Amino acid sequence: MNPPRLHAIVSGRFAMGLRAGDVRVAYPLFQAEGGGSIPTSALQLRFEVIDRLTMETLNRKWHSRLPRLNTACPCPVYYGAEFDGLWYAVAAWSPPVARLLPQTTWLELRRLAIADDAPKNAATRMIGWMVRDIRKRFPVIERLVSYQDTAVHNGAIYRAAGWTGTSVANGGQWNYAGRRRDGERIADKIRWELDLSR
Repeated sequence: MNPPRLHAIVSGRFAMGLRAGDVRVAYPLFQAEGGGSIPTSALQLRFEVIDRLTMETLNRKWHSRLPRLNTACPCPVYYGAEFDGLWYAVAAWSPPVARLLPQTTWLELRRLAIADDAPKNAATRMIGWMVRDIRKRFPVIERLVSYQDTAVHNGAIYRAAGWTGTSVANGGQWNYAGRRRDGERIADKIRWELDLSR
C-alpha cells in the first residue's frame, strides 16, 4: 500500500531516484511485443505528448550541455519520440525565458535531447512534428523560439526545419545569478524563430 509514493512518482517528485533505463521503455506493460530493433530512419519514429518525469529523466541522460531543467519551469507540454517501445528523443516547451519576449503568444523550446542511437534527422523530424502539434494544441501561439549553443551545435536542425536565425547573444549575457549553474560553460547563443502567424 503505497499511494503517496505512487502519486509522487506520477507527479515527478521522485524523478531523481529513477534510472533513465527505467523510463526509456515507453510502454513497460507491452515491452515483450517490441523486437528490440533500432530505427534506421527518422520516418520510423512516432511522436506524442509525454509526462514531465520521463522528459526530465531522459534529458539528464542525453542532453549535451544542460542535463537539468529548472524545476520551476512552467512547461505546458513535453514531447517524446518512440520506436518499438523505446524513447529516442524528448523535448520541453515553455513560455520564453527572456522576460521581454511575449509570454502568452510565444513558446520556447527549452530542451531537445536525443539518444545516441537515434536515427539521422530525428531532431529535425521531431521539431517538424512538434510545430504541427503546437499549431493545433495552442492556436494562440504566434511564434516559436529556441537558442542554439554555438560551442556544440551548428544550427542545422533549425535550418532544416525552416526556422530563421534572428540574433546572436554573447555568452556573457547568459552568466548571471539564476541563469546558469556551477560548471555550465558559457558560449554565444543564436536565437532561432519560427513565425506561426503566417
